[in-house]
Amino acid sequence: GVTYTELRRPCRTMILVNPHSGRGQALQLFTGHIRAMLTEASVPYTLVITEHQNHARELVRNADLTQWDALVIMSGDGLLFEVINGLMEREDWQQAIQTPLGMLPGGSGNALAASIHHYSQSPPAWNEELLLSCGFMLCKGLVGPLDLVSVHLASSQRLFSFLSLAWGFVADVDIESEKYRHVGAIRFLMGTLVRLASLRVYQGRLAYLPAKEVPKPPNERVKATRPPFTPQQPSLCSSLPCHLVPRASPKQSSLKNCVDTNLNQNSITNSSSVITNIRPGTQGNNKTASPTDSLLPSLDQPVPENWTVVNEEDFVLVLAIYQSHLAEDLWTVPGAMADDGLIHLFYVTAGISRPALLRLFLAMERGSHLACGCPHLVYEKVRALRLEPVSQQGMITVDGEVVEYGPIQAQVHPRMARLICG
Repeated sequence: GVTYTELRRPCRTMILVNPHSGRGQALQLFTGHIRAMLTEASVPYTLVITEHQNHARELVRNADLTQWDALVIMSGDGLLFEVINGLMEREDWQQAIQTPLGMLPGGSGNALAASIHHYSQSPPAWNEELLLSCGFMLCKGLVGPLDLVSVHLASSQRLFSFLSLAWGFVADVDIESEKYRHVGAIRFLMGTLVRLASLRVYQGRLAYLPAKEVPKPPNERVKATRPPFTPQQPSLCSSLPCHLVPRASPKQSSLKNCVDTNLNQNSITNSSSVITNIRPGTQGNNKTASPTDSLLPSLDQPVPENWTVVNEEDFVLVLAIYQSHLAEDLWTVPGAMADDGLIHLFYVTAGISRPALLRLFLAMERGSHLACGCPHLVYEKVRALRLEPVSQQGMITVDGEVVEYGPIQAQVHPRMARLICG
C-alpha cells in the first residue's frame, strides 16, 4: 500500500566522492562495487571528486540543477551535510532541495546509509554488504521524503541537519576519534573507551517542545521524566508527487576539476564541458524566502510555556537524532523513520557509572538500550529543542561536524527534502 516517486529514466546522476573519507578508500569502493551496478542498470552518471572542505557545498550552491535528476554522495555523512546546506543557500532553495539525494557509504560512521538500509526492512548489513544494498536502491530509483532540522547558533548562523545534534560524550567521541580514522568504523569504539577512562560531566540547561503536548498548569515548568518506550515498526517512505520540480535555467559558466564517467565507453574524461550552465554565486541570505521556524523564539528570549524545561543539571550527553542509526553498528532509535516529523531526544545525567554507560552503548548495537532500565537515560520525542551549555568548555556537533559552542536551538521541518530509499 506504499507509493513511491520513481526517478526518471535514464536518471542523470551526479555522484560526489570524498577520496579521503573513512580509510581513504571511497573511490576504490566505488570502482570495485558500484560502477558495474550502475552500468548494468544503465544509469548515466558524472563522478565528481571533492578536493577540499566545503567543495561540495560550493558546487551544488552554484550548479545548474536542471542537468541532474539526482545527487548522490559516496562518502561519510559529512559530505551530505555540505550538499544539503549548499542547496539551502541557493536563491531557488525550494526547488533545489527537492532534488533527490542518495547515499553510498564510504566513511567511518555511515549513519544515514545504515538507516536507509534499515528502512527498507532488510536484515542488518555492514561494510561492503551495506554498500551493495545502497547501490541496489540507487539503481532501483525509488524516492521518498526526508525530514530536515533547522539549527540556529548563537552567532545567528543557521544550518540544516539531516542526522543529529550532539553535546557531551557523543560529540567528544566523534571528534576526538578522528585521530583513529585510518582504522575505519572501529575508531568509535576506541574513542568510546578512551573517553570512558576520563568521563566528563557538563553543566547546562535543556528545553524542548514535546511531540504530543500535554496540558500544563499556567506558568508552571515541568521537570522531564522518562516516559515508557513503545517501539514502532519502521515504515517505508510515503508518497510524493510523481514528477520532478522544474527549475529555472541560470546563466552559463563552467566547472573544472571534476571527473565525468561515460558508462558506454567506460572512460574517464574531464567534465568541464559536461557540467555547464553554472549559477553565479549567491549568498542565500534572502530571509523572506527561507523556511520559517515557527516553533522557535529568538535565542535571547525564553522558551514558550508549552515547552518542557529540564532544570539546570549535570549532563554526560545530550543527543538529538532524526534517523534510526547513529553509525553502522549503533541502532539508536528502533522506531525512527526518515519522515516521521520527529526529533528523538536522548540525554544521560551525571551519576551514571562507566560500566553502565558502556552497557548502554553495547546494547545500542542491538537497539535494546531503552530496555535497560537505566535511571540516568531519558528519551523524548520532540518537535523543537534548545540547549544552553553552562560549562565553558565542550563541543557541539551537527551531523558530526563541529559547530560554534554556545546556546543552540532546532526545530524539525517534516518532508522538506527527498531521499533515494528502498
